[in-house]
Amino acid sequence: MILTTTENIPGREILDVLGIARGSTVRARNIGRDFFAGLKNIIGGELSEYTKLQAESREQALQRMVEDGERIGADAIINIRISTSVITQGAAEILAYGTAVKIK
Repeated sequence: MILTTTENIPGREILDVLGIARGSTVRARNIGRDFFAGLKNIIGGELSEYTKLQAESREQALQRMVEDGERIGADAIINIRISTSVITQGAAEILAYGTAVKIK
């Protein structure tokens, strides 16, 4: 599966647009991460526990998007975007989406 944030794939012809491929996950903070993040708020620095949580969430959303693209027969997903939205206090949705296409 070819994945790109661009509208086309150099050297490849798009034969058909199959629709939108999407994948998402909703993640919540946990007390362990909150404790260490609270300490970092006092002394400053990167909140690495949350950085790791966000990275894992993005990867899971991207993998689910790829699975959705495969389900509809895509060879590639173009114009990929990732968005984040707050669901409730302490929980956020990560959404990955793009255009599923057949390529030559």
